[in-house]
Parts: sequence; structure tokens; C-alpha cells
Amino acid sequence: MEYVNQTLDFSIEGPSVITLGKFDGLHRGHELLMKELQERGRQSGYKTVVFTFDIPPKNRLSDADAKVLTTNEEKYYIFEKTGIDYLIECPFTEEVMQMEPEQFIRWIVEALHVKCIVAGRDFHFGYRRLGDYKLLLACREKYGYEAIILDKMQEDGRDISSTFIREELSAGRIEKANHLLGYHFFIQSRVIHGNQIGRKMGIPTINMQTPEEKLLPPNGVYVTRVLYGGKIYKSISNVGCKPTIAGEHPIGVETYILDFSQEVYEEEIVVEFLAFIRPEKKFASLEELQKQIERDIAVAELL
Repeated sequence: MEYVNQTLDFSIEGPSVITLGKFDGLHRGHELLMKELQERGRQSGYKTVVFTFDIPPKNRLSDADAKVLTTNEEKYYIFEKTGIDYLIECPFTEEVMQMEPEQFIRWIVEALHVKCIVAGRDFHFGYRRLGDYKLLLACREKYGYEAIILDKMQEDGRDISSTFIREELSAGRIEKANHLLGYHFFIQSRVIHGNQIGRKMGIPTINMQTPEEKLLPPNGVYVTRVLYGGKIYKSISNVGCKPTIAGEHPIGVETYILDFSQEVYEEEIVVEFLAFIRPEKKFASLEELQKQIERDIAVAELL
């Protein structure tokens, strides 16, 4: 997969089939789009292209600090496994933000030699999001492409969407969020140095530097698993601010990996969330905390 980012000067030689959107999470709601994209690519010999933006457009439009299911780095991690030819992460600049919808279509079609556009019925684009699937259909003959418009999968009578998944994750329903995603919610991040309290208790943990824009599940302890070095390890993770430890601590993720003794400071790891164990709690002493962690580990060993 070729990854194109931090530039508006992108192009592809030869015909392509493209799908466009935020793709936050690349969840089950996107499944039909991706299947159609790849099937059309195979049938026609077109290059397969996913076009997205470097930040959620509503962040720039409303100055909102919207949390995301997947950071740009995590999005790359997911798309790299899909077998697409190009992931284009377009900077959402003032120039792009002000583009009229038809101007946007012309730009993308010409730059990427687009012969087929695959889009959801809820897709909007261009200045003030005035462009929609109807405009994509109306411009087909003028710009020489085919348009395939699809509905999203549904669950519980509503579209499977990033908003739906964020609601479930924020409510602590991690299993439901995972079901909607079609995979385990995860954090991909660099391991940083902590305060070594876990090591002193004989339960060494790793601390992750979670990006500010990343949506985290509610504070608490979770059964997780760690992907590192091509292997999968059972683990438990605490999301929160370490209330038992003296001083103030920012919200972060701390993970104990079962049967693991390697030093991984400054390395990238992936932590997948499987199930909720208990809320975060302040204990009267480190000894009480240690006993509870041992009970949490016993739960993780059973899964």
C-alpha cells in the first residue's frame, strides 16, 4: 500500500476506483464499501484508492475537539492490512474546505484518473458539505466515471457508524463496540517511562503515550491483549489517573502483560480491549492495590 499524506499534489497513473470518507475506525459500517472497492478493482484492473482527510472535517469547521476511534497512525495500521493500493490522507486546508462540491469532484477525478466512485448514501463533501450522492450521480457523464452508491449495514435499527460506536465505547460497553467495529478496539502507541510503582510491587507495567485526540473507554480495568513482535500476549490494562498513587496524574493507559519480561521502552505496541473488569478505584494502600491487581490478572488468565 502506498501512503500519500501532507500534500495536495497527489496523482495516480492509470485508472482507479476510489471510495471517500472519514473512515474513523474502518468499522462494519464500511464493510460493503471496501468489498465493492476491492471487487471492482479486481474486475477492472483499476488501482484501489481510499481517500480521507488528515483531521475530521467537523473539527476544522466547528472548532470542536472531536475524539476519534482511530488516530491517523492507527488508520494506516488498519488499512495496510486490507490490500488496497493507495491510502490518500488529504490535508483539510482552507483551500480544500472552500471547494465547491463539483470542483472537488473534478479535482479528484482528474488527479487520480478515477473511473469509478464507491460512496455511501450518507456521504457529503465540498463547501458546507453541500455535495452528496445525488451530485455524484449527476456528474457521472460529464466527468467520465461510474458511481456506485451503497447503504450502510444496520444494527439495532440504526446505521453502524462511528457515532454509534463512540456512544457504546463511551458508555463502557466494550464488547458491543467491538461487535460494531468487527475487531477489537485498540490503542497503538509508544511505550513511555512511568513511576515504576508496578515494578516495586512485582507487577511491572508499561505506560502508553495516548494521543490527545484518541477516544478512550471509561476509567477502569480491562482484559486486554498486547500485540508485539508478531506475538499476542494476555494482559490487563488500567485506563485512568492512578488514584492510589500520590500526586496528580493525567488520564492514561497502563498495562501489565502476562508472561512477559522484555524491555519495550520507546517502542510501538498495540493494546486490544476485550472486556471490562471493574471501575478504577482508590485503595487505602499499595498492598490492597497489589492484591486487587492479582485478582484482575486471575480474571484475564481465564479468558
